[in-house]
Amino acid sequence: MLGDIEVLLEFAEEDEHSLVELRKTLSKLEKTLADTETEMLFSGENDSANAIVEIKSGAGGVDAQDWAEMLLRLYLRWAERKGFKTELLDEQAGKEAGIKSAYFTVTGDYAYGLLKSESGVHRLVRNSPFNTAHSRETSFASVDVVPEIDDEIQIEINEKDIRVDTYRSSGAGGQHINTTDSAVRITHFPTGIVVSCQNQRSQHQNREVAFKVLRARLYELEMQKKREELAKQEAAKMDISFGSQIRNYVLQPYRLVKDARTKYEVSDVDAVLDGEIDDFIKEYLLQNSRQKMATTSETL
Repeated sequence: MLGDIEVLLEFAEEDEHSLVELRKTLSKLEKTLADTETEMLFSGENDSANAIVEIKSGAGGVDAQDWAEMLLRLYLRWAERKGFKTELLDEQAGKEAGIKSAYFTVTGDYAYGLLKSESGVHRLVRNSPFNTAHSRETSFASVDVVPEIDDEIQIEINEKDIRVDTYRSSGAGGQHINTTDSAVRITHFPTGIVVSCQNQRSQHQNREVAFKVLRARLYELEMQKKREELAKQEAAKMDISFGSQIRNYVLQPYRLVKDARTKYEVSDVDAVLDGEIDDFIKEYLLQNSRQKMATTSETL
């Protein structure tokens, strides 16, 4: 790329086409450098892994379910921009609008390392499109991100600890939708974890993917215990309601997105809702890096 820039520089002064190409190349270089800088902040052992993301609607009724669907679109758009592959595993539609919950995977280098910063409660303030007065309403949705673990890592799941239910798939897409009980839901009694999958072509495939998600969530739970971070993480999440959010998205009476942890904020709300969250992720990683450096210095 540097060689291309040198050549384009020679011709840019006299050739308009070369100038345009130079600007494009410099923009690509800038993005590559920014991505590399972000990757240097990774320190977790699973940061390079793929990610499994769960979104749930919280307090706010129909508005919250709509907000959960907006977040789903946000992360799918973000992944698309990063060149990551996504697969929707399960989606539970709301009664009037939006979604109650959704599971999806994000496949790509450092997908988990990037998305782990998004775990927590997200708060939206806007004029509601779902009531006649269009009054200002506050809605909440939670995002939970775990790494997709390697198949070689063995996580023991006892049959007596789980219940496997099958049910009829719902929603658009798939030749088996609304025709067979192909969807699968697994409940893990000791932890209370519930995972489901309905978007594969058969019950067998749905069961396989659901167990994969369950293993990933159990593995992450054990890693959190070993790092003594489980209590802190759960305390930070609290209920999916007031006082527990990690980020605020305000559309009324002003327009601003502000992270409650890093205090980083942007006024271009539309861009953020369209998936432009790299700066929020980078600020979170920078803060974590500074905190770890400070802890290390105190120890020494």
